[in-house]
Amino acid sequence: DGLKQCLSDFKQQLAWVERLDVTLDPIANAVESVSQNDSNKDAVDPENDFQREMSFYRQAQAAVLEALPRLRKLHVPTRRPDDYFAEMAKSDQQMQKIRQKLKSKQEAMEKSEKAKQLRAMRKYGKKVQTEILQRRQKEKKKMLNAVKKYQKGLSDKLDFLDEEQTSSQGNKKGGANQRMKKGPNAKRRYKNQKFGFGGKKKGSKWNTKDSFDDVSSFRSKVAHNKGPRKGGKKALNKRPGKRARQKMKSRAG
Repeated sequence: DGLKQCLSDFKQQLAWVERLDVTLDPIANAVESVSQNDSNKDAVDPENDFQREMSFYRQAQAAVLEALPRLRKLHVPTRRPDDYFAEMAKSDQQMQKIRQKLKSKQEAMEKSEKAKQLRAMRKYGKKVQTEILQRRQKEKKKMLNAVKKYQKGLSDKLDFLDEEQTSSQGNKKGGANQRMKKGPNAKRRYKNQKFGFGGKKKGSKWNTKDSFDDVSSFRSKVAHNKGPRKGGKKALNKRPGKRARQKMKSRAG
């Protein structure tokens, strides 16, 4: 009762052109057109976003169709004049964000399309490879059947051997050309440039008759450890032999 009393206090009885309110019942056709598969066609499912928004749209459309004739009767203009100016509801920053988002979506779609094309090309390559393998198996089977016929005496033709030889020669030439074109890799070329190609490796340190008879490089002092010793930590830290220690003891005694 108190709420109703407050409503009657501030309610104003104004003309419709000042209020511009339109109240309509739910549009049954809109609900039926949206929820054709639903059992209850008179109600809108609030959890279904599309159905809910579509019911709002139909309701607003019906209200506009109801209000326009009434406005025309009251001579109220309903179209914009040519010199009408209004600010945008969204700022330039918001529109820039929307533009960037659309651009990122477009780039993602392009990437997805490229990925699809690559997958299609891979599938086509696998298909071609499978066809080649099947053709080779077919040719091999055909040749084996021809060999069996020749062994059994059913045929005296050896044309399949000539075809096989020519095909193998063509494959060898192609492989040799590929090897010549390819050449050594970068690591091998660097080592060849640094160390050279070298010469004979296996058995290069074996003695021969001439090397065995040649004693020109022999040095007796070096062989019997009588030459001048080289300095260094090893020479200083070298422990004297057993005879040298005995001589040192006899001299000290």
